[in-house]
Amino acid sequence: MAEGTLAPPREQPAHADAPRRRGTWRAEAARLAEVVALVGLVVTQPLLDVLGRSPDFFLFHRASRGDVLLLVALIALAPTLPFAALGALALLGGRITRLAVHTVLVGLLLAALAVQVGRHLTPLRGVPLLLAAGVAGAAAAAAHRRWRALRRVLRVAAVGPVVFVGLFLFTSPASAVVLPRGDGGAAGVAGAGAHPPVVMIVLDELPLVSLLGPDGRIDATRYPNFAALAGGSTWYRNATGVSGWTPYALPAMLSGRYPERAVAPHYSQYPDNLFTALGGLYQIKAEESITRLCPPSRCEQATSPQQGIGVLTRESGKLLRQLVAPVDSRVDPEDSYREQTAAEAGLDAAEPVPDDPKFRWDTLDDNQLARFTSFLAGLRPAARPTLHFLHLLMPHSPWAYLPSGAHYDAPEDLPNDGAGRVDLARARHLAQLGYTDRLIGETLRTLRATGLYDKALVLVTADHGVSFRQDWQGRGMGAIEHAADQVAWVPMFVKEPGQHAGRVDDRNWEHVDLLPTIADETHVRVPWRLDGVSAKAAPRQRADKRFYDRPGQPVTITGGPPAPVPLPPADRLVGTRVGAVPAGGAATVANRAAFDAVDPRRGLPALVWGTVPASVPDGTRLAVAVNGTVGAVVPVVPPDAGGRRFAAFLPDDRLFAAGANRLDVYRIEAGGALRRLHLS
Repeated sequence: MAEGTLAPPREQPAHADAPRRRGTWRAEAARLAEVVALVGLVVTQPLLDVLGRSPDFFLFHRASRGDVLLLVALIALAPTLPFAALGALALLGGRITRLAVHTVLVGLLLAALAVQVGRHLTPLRGVPLLLAAGVAGAAAAAAHRRWRALRRVLRVAAVGPVVFVGLFLFTSPASAVVLPRGDGGAAGVAGAGAHPPVVMIVLDELPLVSLLGPDGRIDATRYPNFAALAGGSTWYRNATGVSGWTPYALPAMLSGRYPERAVAPHYSQYPDNLFTALGGLYQIKAEESITRLCPPSRCEQATSPQQGIGVLTRESGKLLRQLVAPVDSRVDPEDSYREQTAAEAGLDAAEPVPDDPKFRWDTLDDNQLARFTSFLAGLRPAARPTLHFLHLLMPHSPWAYLPSGAHYDAPEDLPNDGAGRVDLARARHLAQLGYTDRLIGETLRTLRATGLYDKALVLVTADHGVSFRQDWQGRGMGAIEHAADQVAWVPMFVKEPGQHAGRVDDRNWEHVDLLPTIADETHVRVPWRLDGVSAKAAPRQRADKRFYDRPGQPVTITGGPPAPVPLPPADRLVGTRVGAVPAGGAATVANRAAFDAVDPRRGLPALVWGTVPASVPDGTRLAVAVNGTVGAVVPVVPPDAGGRRFAAFLPDDRLFAAGANRLDVYRIEAGGALRRLHLS
């Protein structure tokens, strides 16, 4: 080669870049592990924690084992995929780009985690909490970049999702749904005597006081079918539930044992219950809602179909939004339960129109609960003794039915506590109870039409009540201590075969008495120890009652049958016609457009909600009218989380007409004069 010429560069071996590439991939794998750890803390752990403590969520939605396992896999894996995709895209850039993208992702996930932690440990909510979480996330991301020890901790924590899944599958109450152990318990022993058919309806969240009129009897005007049931059965007026939570209350009712352990309401956890006791002798037709106490070996398969992974995923997504939101929410999976309509369940409308023309079966059929439809279809005489069992989440919230059976919409986050809102909640509860009364009436009509009424042992009750007392709403410990008359005391009607005359029995009935009473009436001996006392035996001597906010921790309740809770007096304006009045002021109605094209078959805008200017004082009364008739008078209240300052319930569906309806809101002045508000 001539002097001064440049030598050609020597080619590098093909494997020379391999160590650098391996180093890059190792670094990306380490970063992905950090993301996996954070996603596990932000998404996987809180979701599986709530769902693991709510096996009734899966039982209600009739989820198969495969559905639950697929949902758990999605919760553990799917949230990581978008972050992994972003990391893969960052590989197209340089090292600085990859580090920047990873730092941003870590900061966002840490901020989301800070929202959850801050909501539990601080009084901050809403925008202040978001700002604080953002600052915390940025600071934590900076520390993550600076200190290698933090990165190492996160990488080790990448095993978290696997641990969370393991805890869910093997130690949570929901594990019994996924990995049931055992199939059924002891069968009862048939004794001498008749074995009548048994028809049992367990309603949900129904305090006895909601049914009572001012005279302490069942209000026959508002609830004629409950009154008719009482008129032909034994009403145990001093009956109380065992717990304010269905997964504890219903197993106690059907096993005859007080709740001792916080376990799933599943046959593997309660192998000895009503279904196994009667199952050796009786055919079982059971429509359970949020329990699965009847083992497959004893029960016919329910006709309502499984709802599948789609419903589970959608409801879990709603739950996740509640968990990560910077505002308080009642994370109660039970409140998200929604019964399928007959159409959704794939059931036809083959039931005959009832003889009673007041019973709007044509409208009810659109809203018909699939479990109730299936239950009615099964009420037929059979050669073999049959237990017809229905647990129906009525009149349980969410409240969505008028007494006529018409459906209406309402915001999911509408508060039920606070001045003005408690009365609204109770009015909606009572309206749905009116609809429930119609369902009871249809059951009685079907029993009589099929000839089962005289032959059957018929039981109608509720698992627990609910408090509508100001400051003590709900079914928690505070409500139990301050409003036990509304939480614990429930309706309990027992119609023996051949019974026609009604009577009242004020013995100290507790719901553990239900199974021994059924056993005596059906002449079946239960082969396990019972805490309850049959109504055919002498009443228990003690006057106090056992109630369980938590299993194994009984609370003593004293007192006898509750006194009626008076309804708020109706405002004199309700039902009156409003003529021309001067305008003055404005209001915003969130569902104003719903009045433009009302289709009664699809539902009615029976709940009106919105806000008024801040200048309108709290306590100001508003009259809400439809087509010129006042349907409700409500107070202005402090704004809730949705900014709403009033909500009016219009339970009389006669106010509405098909097509366009006129909605008016009036401000009631101190002297009673009305001012029409401009609505937007």
